[in-house]
Amino acid sequence: MPVSQLSPDLVHRPTASPTPIVVLTGGGPLAWIIINAVIGTFGSITVIEERPEPMRLLFRRRLKKLGAVTVAGQIAFGVLQRLLRASSRHRLQSLLTREKLEPTPAAGCAVIPVASINSEDCRRELIRIGPTVVLVVGTRMIGHETLTSVSAPFINYHAGVNPKYRGMCGGYWALARGDPEHFGATVHLVDQGVDTGGILYWQRVTPAGDDNFVTYPFRLAASGRAIVLRAVDDALRRQLRTIESTLPSQQWYHPTLWGYLWTGFRRGVW
Repeated sequence: MPVSQLSPDLVHRPTASPTPIVVLTGGGPLAWIIINAVIGTFGSITVIEERPEPMRLLFRRRLKKLGAVTVAGQIAFGVLQRLLRASSRHRLQSLLTREKLEPTPAAGCAVIPVASINSEDCRRELIRIGPTVVLVVGTRMIGHETLTSVSAPFINYHAGVNPKYRGMCGGYWALARGDPEHFGATVHLVDQGVDTGGILYWQRVTPAGDDNFVTYPFRLAASGRAIVLRAVDDALRRQLRTIESTLPSQQWYHPTLWGYLWTGFRRGVW
């Protein structure tokens, strides 16, 4: 697999004026780790942050697609996940410190709140700013109207290796399936599918022995910053190039409680 082996070192490039970069995000620590890396390299940007999608809509879609038993198992795993976060607090803080990750909004960063990235308000802001590139980090699916509201390419950071681990929890599923060589991150163009746009960069990552479901995404973000910066720079230079892939394509979701426990005891992947 032709995975990028990029240096994680961030080259700071001061700018005299804001670069035409807009970030669409749902917010949260993982998103801000990526966003702050972009700010640290390219200078001032504009962030458009949407409100979280109501859980009832998410579960309604999953019920139709996955069925009641699987969704019940995912909800049960969500309860366990809260305990995992609590037990992983010190481990996560150590990772944040060691990798110099910045999980909170940068001081002075312009953040425009919208109800949804698919709202008219969001499209109006994109048209007003006229960005050269739109970086997407942790949002709901982006509709056609938003994707075509400006001529800039939309590029997405995904915590998994596409197309083999599209959707949710890509790093976890690679390990859970006994496929550690595809534990990694992807930056890709955005289309109307689930992580199906053209691949720009891959980054293979090696998890630490004490990593778990909570820390996997942060481990990926630490290394994934490098390929995000490379892709943004390519877009600003109008030199985006996609990579062909022969990997199988599959969409993944959150594990069920029983699936997570079975994999943990069988493979030691927690």
